[in-house]
Amino acid sequence: VQLQASGGGSVQAGGSLRLSCAVSGRIFRLNTMSWYRQATGTGRELVAAITADGGTNYGDSAKGRFTISRDNSKKTTYLQMNNLKPGDTAVYYCSSVLKRHGFAADSEYWGQGTLVTVSS
Repeated sequence: VQLQASGGGSVQAGGSLRLSCAVSGRIFRLNTMSWYRQATGTGRELVAAITADGGTNYGDSAKGRFTISRDNSKKTTYLQMNNLKPGDTAVYYCSSVLKRHGFAADSEYWGQGTLVTVSS
C-alpha cells in the first residue's frame, strides 16, 4: 500500500492550490483520509479529515478556506486550499486509515508529503 501526494507548489498570498493523494495497492476498505501539515520547527497538525461516508472535520486554520473531498472509486482524497496565507507554508502529508485484504485490523498509512509555499 502506498499513498502518493501531489499538487504542492509555490503561490502568492490569496492564491489557491489543490492537493491530491492517491492510495494504491490491494485494499479491502478505505476509511478515514486526512491531511496534516508541518511547518519548519513545529509539530504536525491536522488540517482536515474525511470519513468513508463523507463526514468532515477541519483544523481551526483550515475552516472556511480549505475543503476536503474524496473519490472512493479512485481511492483519492483532495484538499482544495483557497485564500492561502504565508502561515499556510508547510509540508502537507496525507494519511489514510484502511483495512488490507487478509488483515484483521485497520492500519494508518502515510504519504511522502508535498511542500506548499505561500509568499506575501
